[in-house]
Amino acid sequence: QVQPVESGGGLVQAGGSLRLSCAASGRTFSNYAMGWFRQAPGKEREFVAAISWRGGSIDYADSVKGRFTISRDNAKNTVYLQMNSLKPEDTAVYYCAGTTTWSRQPATYGYWGQGTQVTVSS
Repeated sequence: QVQPVESGGGLVQAGGSLRLSCAASGRTFSNYAMGWFRQAPGKEREFVAAISWRGGSIDYADSVKGRFTISRDNAKNTVYLQMNSLKPEDTAVYYCAGTTTWSRQPATYGYWGQGTQVTVSS
């Protein structure tokens, strides 16, 4: 069981950068692959990036490849999402979640944070 808590969201101009952090409590943090998802108003929650249990495998949505970097530090029970070259279409609530199954599907992630708002202005 993990309890993710996201932070680092905010307002940024297009082309700028933000780093999101996901602090996940629990003694079994390393037993979970972690993912970042986002949801804009009126849209379905979509996959952004995932990182495997020890960080050896990484998966990105095509929309963020080359701009976003996911990483994790199991010693700190923390997952990060470095977001560069931000675009207005990146505006959404960003969620951190944990799963025991390697997947892009939100339904397979059983542990979710509260979300953090990212707003990119043009």
